Order: sequence, then C-alpha cells, then structure tokens
Amino acid sequence: MNATLTSNFRPVGHVLVPASAIAALSILLGVGLSLLGTLDRANFAIARIVSQDPAAPYPKFLPQWSLWFAAALIAFALSFSILSVAGAWRRWVLWISAIVLTAAWAPVLSLAAHAPDVSAPLVAALWSGVCAIVYAGRHLMPCDEAPATSSPDSSHETR
Repeated sequence: MNATLTSNFRPVGHVLVPASAIAALSILLGVGLSLLGTLDRANFAIARIVSQDPAAPYPKFLPQWSLWFAAALIAFALSFSILSVAGAWRRWVLWISAIVLTAAWAPVLSLAAHAPDVSAPLVAALWSGVCAIVYAGRHLMPCDEAPATSSPDSSHETR
C-alpha cells in the first residue's frame, strides 16, 4: 500500500454517538473538577475579576441545578453543532463564539447582583469544543463529503 494513501485516509465519522459521548464526558469533567474544588476557586477568581470591590459578597446565587443544566445544554448543543457543520473554520467560529458568550455571562450576572458562577458551563464549552473539533478533524464527517461532480457535457456548464 502506498504511504500517501494511508496518511491521507480518514475514517468515516458519525454525529449522534460521538457528540453524545463528548458532551457526557465534558459534564463528567466538570463534575470531577467541582468535586476537587477547582470550580469554586475558578468562580472566586472570576468574581474577583468582574467585581469592583473584591471583598463585597454577592447577595444572590443561581440555583446549582440551573448552572449544571446550562453546562449540559452548552456541551450537547456545541458538540452536536460542531460535528454537524461543514468546514474547519466554521467549527472554530462556533467554538470561539460559545466560549465568548459563556464567559460574557459573568459580568451580566455580576451586574444583576448574582454571583458569577460560570466556570462549570465554561469548562463544558471548552472541553466539548476541543474534543468535537479534534474528532471532526480526524474523521470524514457526513457534511464534509464533496458533492458529486457533474459531467462536463451538461448543458449549464457548456454555456
């Protein structure tokens, strides 16, 4: 077998199972980091950055279920979106947009006097995006297939 054929071969990729696995593992990573206390330290650092007075406590907190629901929603939506769109640059735009929008929650929550606990959704967006982009780059996704070339004698090409 020719070396160029084996180096350019990409297996056929799928969307449903890999996207679900990527999202589930992103949530699992967030839960693990939460159990280790890393997310609490990250939330404290984010609160210090967006607050004018780092010593002032926030009077309101979002319910934990809503933060984890947002993290799951972001992880699943982002991984499905990245694996369903054609083109590497579009995947990168989706991933960067998701990170920016998730990070933009922090000052908005701070202005509403809520603690800016956005580290779990941010970790979910970061990890699911990275894994989905790597998977899509190593596999030939259904949306990446080249369209069938038409014959040169078709009527619209001869004009």
